Amino acid sequence: MSFSSPPSACSSLGSNSSSFFVPISTHLPRFLVPSKHNKFSVSCSSISSDPLLVKAARGDPVSRPPAWMMRQAGRYMAVYRKLAEKYPSFRERSETTDLIVEISLQPWKAFRPDGVIIFSDILTPLPAFGVPFDIEEVKGPVIQSPITSEEGLKTLHPIELEKLSFVSESLKILRREVGGHAAVLGFVGAPWTIATYIVEGGTTRTYTNIKRMCHTAPHVLKALLSHLTKAISDYIVFQVESGADCIQIFDSWGGQLTPEMWDHWSKPYIEEIVRVVKNKCPETPLVLYINGNGGLLERMKGVGVDVIGLDWTVDMADGRKRLGSGIGVQGNVDPAYLFSPLPALTKEIQRVVRCAGPRGHILNLGHGVLVGTPEEAVAHFFEVARSLKYDTPLQNQAMEEPKLVA
Repeated sequence: MSFSSPPSACSSLGSNSSSFFVPISTHLPRFLVPSKHNKFSVSCSSISSDPLLVKAARGDPVSRPPAWMMRQAGRYMAVYRKLAEKYPSFRERSETTDLIVEISLQPWKAFRPDGVIIFSDILTPLPAFGVPFDIEEVKGPVIQSPITSEEGLKTLHPIELEKLSFVSESLKILRREVGGHAAVLGFVGAPWTIATYIVEGGTTRTYTNIKRMCHTAPHVLKALLSHLTKAISDYIVFQVESGADCIQIFDSWGGQLTPEMWDHWSKPYIEEIVRVVKNKCPETPLVLYINGNGGLLERMKGVGVDVIGLDWTVDMADGRKRLGSGIGVQGNVDPAYLFSPLPALTKEIQRVVRCAGPRGHILNLGHGVLVGTPEEAVAHFFEVARSLKYDTPLQNQAMEEPKLVA
């Protein structure tokens, strides 16, 4: 029995397909069949009041796929651009409680996604453990004193969570604002990804300094990664205790490593984070996303998270087949589809959902929302997501252009 519908079948399914489901005797994924041996059947049982996204992340049965978007709050929204004109500093916007809450809720008020992610940055916690940074308009993040030696390691200290009170306060307010109508999401950067900024001094296209350091100063890099692992673990627990229902770990630049190098320089540290968080917050789902993760899927599965985020270059059906039955998936509509005619976007959403199957799937893009994305397309994305029902053939659902429900 194959894990899922063959990629060719999934990619060809359209609005004229006869049913959302495939027969159990042929292509139904094992994880869709109730079984006392299935991981999903023995995971933390869902409380009826849990948000839809949390239920899906745990693998519990849901009526439709929950949906949210990476970078769903940001420059594509006119209301955000207007606020950014008034508060031009990104750090002010992302480190001031009132602004964090306002920006985080902008897409919630406009589109009603099933997940509301806190407006923040993966570098936000750095000053709290000894790594100051700036964000320049053109260059982006800048770390004036990169850490590349044992001497540089001396500047690090345990994370001082009280310096991140704006994160805690914002999450608490977001939890109250959305109630049980949506999941509140927190997020962090994975140790390797954070280390690339700290070693390179900011963004880079080549990662030559940190990759060289793997061979010339491995003891320094390992010490840095270990320190980041402890800080990030504490930061995740801090977010959960403040109200986050689910946490996404971004190993954004893990895809810049060869699979063998990722096994050595990224995977063990993510595994340790997952171990610590699962011990302290066992019912909080964890999502792992890596940009360019097609060569790492099987390895990602082994870190112990609940959900793997697929980028848009991975075929959803193939991703399901490669990951197996005991883990959820997130994604993975190409963000560029939001620039397409709305009927084409509808068809692609349906294809992705069909290939993902009716359990353990969180609908999302395969990367963040692009600057210039039409808000009408984002509204359409969420309207289509809400219109889907796992017990209803897709061709019977409304095909007309949905209108945004305020």
